[in-house]
Amino acid sequence: MTMNAGRRRVHDKLTALPGVGSVRRPILDGGSEEFDLFYVRVGEKSDHPLLFIPGGPGAASIALYRGLRKHAVADGLDVIMVEHRGVGMSRHDDDGADLPLEAMTLEAAVADLDAVLEHAGVESAVVYGTSYGTYLAAGLGVRHPHRIHAMILDSPLLSADDVDVVRAAVRRVLWDGVEGETDELAAKVRQLVADGVLTPAATQLAADMYGLGGSELLGRQLDLLLSDHDWVWGAVGLGTRLIVERKTPFHNEPDLVGRIGYRELNYGAVPDGHPLDPAVALRDMATGEVDFVAEPYDLIAEMPSFTWPTVVISGGRDLTTPRAVACRIAELIPNAVLVEMPSSGHSVIDTKERSALDIVHAVYAGEITELPSRSPELDAVPSLLSVRLLRRAITAAAVAESVLPSAVPRAVRNVTTS
Repeated sequence: MTMNAGRRRVHDKLTALPGVGSVRRPILDGGSEEFDLFYVRVGEKSDHPLLFIPGGPGAASIALYRGLRKHAVADGLDVIMVEHRGVGMSRHDDDGADLPLEAMTLEAAVADLDAVLEHAGVESAVVYGTSYGTYLAAGLGVRHPHRIHAMILDSPLLSADDVDVVRAAVRRVLWDGVEGETDELAAKVRQLVADGVLTPAATQLAADMYGLGGSELLGRQLDLLLSDHDWVWGAVGLGTRLIVERKTPFHNEPDLVGRIGYRELNYGAVPDGHPLDPAVALRDMATGEVDFVAEPYDLIAEMPSFTWPTVVISGGRDLTTPRAVACRIAELIPNAVLVEMPSSGHSVIDTKERSALDIVHAVYAGEITELPSRSPELDAVPSLLSVRLLRRAITAAAVAESVLPSAVPRAVRNVTTS
């Protein structure tokens, strides 16, 4: 999407926000052409600001996370966020044209983070990455270790081989069943797959719903599907596709940068032919290249050389970046602490912001060794209001649908889950 009048108006309003600035960056490595990479810094300046890196690739920073920055500043934090190249305010070249796809690489994005810290006069930062952002945070540690004062990896990625761990976690919970926890849920899933109701592409929706509300929320939806009720399931699926896949200017723009996830992180792994393969849904979501080429770092080899304080956060219901990945990372990084939150899902900063900020404060206070013992307390913190409202809305809709006649056509499902 080239720069147009409407987009320019929004861009100019965001540029006028307190703390927003930009740094000139090369479009291509070794090239002479440059573009404006935008970032924001708010709060009272400190020696080691919090560099927060969101997930994606595709999530913007400046517009999307205004609320988070407001709360962090109220907590006394000095916060820096970088608008990822190819997204939002950092999407265009000087002529207003989209940056070329060739400019979208992990190495370039990591170099951008280093350039912003240099431009802001920051020697080192507390780097908080979530989901995809954890790979960028680790990449910054590999290429520019002097920039890391401490690191927080929330729902982390480790390598292009994570897909095997994700498959195992999804199937363990939703197909085989965990005794006393998801065994009944798994029986329903197996029946729906056998009936052709739960398609391979619906795996991600099932995993997301489990992360949002556990066995109770997902089980209620599966009961509805078993009784030929699929309105809520279809509506949630459609909403998820619109939120995750649809380009929302200055908030979520995966169209240019999505190739990073597929080419360098193996988001669209070749399906293995077995039930509940999350790779199927991710391949269906792709708008461009899906084939994996290579990842730029060997984090398994590099992480043992990380010498800074590190916290690894894992939600017990996270089937996107499962606990096993977080545990491996905590083992690889010397003296890293693992904070497990059993009733939480993917990306704690996006679901239980207060817990995430409390972890940040513990890092600044030098109290990270106490964090594992605080896991129950951190996990018990209420989710963000938006998350609670979504859970309640899905629950209420499911209750309403359960009293409707069962002979309602399943017209929605084929649109939203395939």
